[in-house]
Order: sequence, then structure tokens, then C-alpha cells
Amino acid sequence: MSVWGGLQLAAATVIFLLAATVAKQWALAPHIGKIVLALALYSSGNLIMLKLVRDFGMATAFSLSAVIQLVAVNLIALIYFGEKLGFVQGAGIALAVVAVAMITLGSAAGGR
Repeated sequence: MSVWGGLQLAAATVIFLLAATVAKQWALAPHIGKIVLALALYSSGNLIMLKLVRDFGMATAFSLSAVIQLVAVNLIALIYFGEKLGFVQGAGIALAVVAVAMITLGSAAGGR
């Protein structure tokens, strides 16, 4: 992935993290403005992802985005919102990170 692609992926990730944070805020205290903002942010992030899919392929774009968001959203949930994960949930997140890494590295090692 090029530097420009990495910057686009970072922008999409930040937008999705903001959207997830607003969505959690809406869940805690529903308000029409929060849900509208969350939907606008998710839509913006997806528009950037469409560009990444076109430029780098669906497998690469969504795999990288998924693992980055998985880790980042969980950090926000744990640190900012004080949520807790059980052992099985934590193990599932770790396995998901390993799975996406294997998918990404597999394509770099000569897979399709």
C-alpha cells in the first residue's frame, strides 16, 4: 500500500472511530443529532473505503481496516467508556488480529 493509501486508511479509521464513539454516546443518551452525526460519519468513512477498495482490492482494504478498527474500537471501549472484556472475548479479539494478519501476509506471500 502506498503512502497515500495509508493516509486514506488512517482517515477512514479515524472517521469510523469517531462514528463508533458518537454511536455509543447515542446509546447512553439518545438524541436525534447524535444518530444523524453517527450516520454521516459512517457514510464518510465508507466513501473513503470505496476508493481504497478500487485502488488496493477488497481483501486488502477491508482486512487492514477491520483489524485496525477492531483494536482501536476496543481500546476506546475499554479506556474511555470503562467497558470490560472477559477472557474468551479477549482471546477472540487476539485471534481476530492473528487471522487478519495471516490473511494480509498470505496475499503478500504469493496468495491471490
